[in-house]
Amino acid sequence: MSKQPSGTSDLQAIRRKRDMRRKTIPALAQAGPVSIWMILFVTLPMLFIIYISFMSRGVFGDVVYQFSLESYQTLLDATYFKVILKSLKAALLTTVLCLGLGYPFAYYIARKPPEVASRLIMLIMIPFWTNSLMRLNSWLLLFQTSGPVNNFLQWTGLVDRPITFIYTDGLVVLGLITNMLPFAVLPLYSSIEKLQKSLLEASADLGATPSQTFFKVTLPLTFPGIFSAIILVFIPSLGIYTVSDILGGGKVLYIGNIIKNQFGSIRNWPLGAALSVLLLVITGLLIFIYTRFAKIEDMEVV
Repeated sequence: MSKQPSGTSDLQAIRRKRDMRRKTIPALAQAGPVSIWMILFVTLPMLFIIYISFMSRGVFGDVVYQFSLESYQTLLDATYFKVILKSLKAALLTTVLCLGLGYPFAYYIARKPPEVASRLIMLIMIPFWTNSLMRLNSWLLLFQTSGPVNNFLQWTGLVDRPITFIYTDGLVVLGLITNMLPFAVLPLYSSIEKLQKSLLEASADLGATPSQTFFKVTLPLTFPGIFSAIILVFIPSLGIYTVSDILGGGKVLYIGNIIKNQFGSIRNWPLGAALSVLLLVITGLLIFIYTRFAKIEDMEVV
């Protein structure tokens, strides 16, 4: 066999490098700014928070750059441990109620024609065009002692005296639900909308009842959307502090409130950083479970 001339092979190598350069430069131009932004404003701050969590607090609220596990040991204190458990329970309750309310609504929207579905999705988003403080304060006006809700209950004779709704855990959870409900509806709608109607028709043709079709066909196939909704609702509910600050009036404390106070008025940055790391760990664990779950689902579909 005759060998290819060296000049030809060199020319092919140059062409390959040129083609690779043509593909690489546009990719770097697109991913480069995003990568730089994520490194500067996400990765580095997270690493700094983790670093600070292993430091200690000085006498005047400054950070003493000396390795210490004091902040993580403080998390095991009864007071902080109760707040962490309370926050987890409130976030879990919010997530369950958002799923219970959001799934039927998302299913109803997904069964409608596209033009009707888009209008219903718009109705969900319209309240979020207003300032969140206005929406939260409106709950205070509705549920205050002399508010419309208490007046209606007394007028109907259901209660003899006004009920204390404001600055309670119940009102805070209500505020969390109204804030987080769209984050449950949207991924659920996306998952249900992709569901093939032929599968539901095949299940009915094989003699399955509507409830059997829902639990054995619809629910398993839409579980990725359910888990996405869980992540999008549970994680913000665990760390948000504006809702509990306004509707709780400073009497209802969750993890987010303590983190805000530690970085603000109390000036205990290491403890606030340790609580932030706890939220990062919970977030990472949920995302890890989701990625594992997504791989299993892909295998099952195939």
